[in-house]
Amino acid sequence: MRRTVRAPLRLAAALLLAAANASVSSAQSGAVAATAAAAGTVRTDTLWSQSLGASKALVVYLPPSYTAATRTRYPLLVYLHGRSGNERNWVDVGRIHRTMDSLVRAGAPEAIIAMPDGDDGWYATWNQLGDANACRADSARREPAATYCVPWTRYDDYVARDIVAHMDTRYRTIARRERRGIAGLSMGGFGALTLAVQYPEVFAAAASHSGVLSPRYLGPKPFAAPPRYANTTAELQAAARNLWPDLRWVMGKDTIGWNARDPGRMAQRLQQRAATGGARMPQLMFDVGVDDPYADQNRDLDATLTRIGVPHRYAEWPGAHTWSYWQSHAAESLQFLLGNVAGR
Repeated sequence: MRRTVRAPLRLAAALLLAAANASVSSAQSGAVAATAAAAGTVRTDTLWSQSLGASKALVVYLPPSYTAATRTRYPLLVYLHGRSGNERNWVDVGRIHRTMDSLVRAGAPEAIIAMPDGDDGWYATWNQLGDANACRADSARREPAATYCVPWTRYDDYVARDIVAHMDTRYRTIARRERRGIAGLSMGGFGALTLAVQYPEVFAAAASHSGVLSPRYLGPKPFAAPPRYANTTAELQAAARNLWPDLRWVMGKDTIGWNARDPGRMAQRLQQRAATGGARMPQLMFDVGVDDPYADQNRDLDATLTRIGVPHRYAEWPGAHTWSYWQSHAAESLQFLLGNVAGR
């Protein structure tokens, strides 16, 4: 897909119109009509994650009709926070529950949203286990060691298996791949796209805002073909910049680990499976602000997916790596996911 810069209001209006015109099931339509002026509810769960070996917090948004429409089941959307964030970011700062309520009042389908605590785990199985003892000794850490310093760093299985199973068991989700989507910002944008292509049997669509989407990208800056990628440990550290303290654990110190977790390479591997009928490619969307430090990485992934023929939607907007940007564009990822998983 060609990279484009569009007026945010024009795209938002077009997407809102599409959502408003979308049909929903008769049961859900009646429930939405009866609760048009109502708001969804936000609650916090605690679950045991077998993948991490720890208890984790999970913020859940339930749509306006959930309590009254007791026979209705809903699509599930998973929203991932960024580095140094937590499970409450999308609600407390991003106000995603208010955005979703507004979309529902405009006629969009309802959905349940799960927002897990992902630590600084990058939503991946780490190349090597972290130093749990050093983690517990870190007095600057804000989260209790019991929930942050996990013994098993399998953050991908945690989201795709533990979180999804919890939601399907405890809430009235539609427990099918076709009715699940995932999105995130920054580290969470990386997680959303990589989880979708790693677990295509779990998620049908994924969206990223300002994601770290081509971690080995070195240049040119601004982006131009042909791209240059890090190949040595020193170059990997240069590409990672301030993220190196995390990524040396998550991806390792050589290109084998980095390539295994690279969004573009993961998409290419899935595309090869999909060509033989062995899997289905999820619908992909990602955007970034033109002043974002990861803009070139997003441009590189756009060029990579275009080159290998993976369908996707990509856009650049005015803005930087800030909550102002993510709050302004959350409606677009919500509408994209709903358009692909809410059914017609």
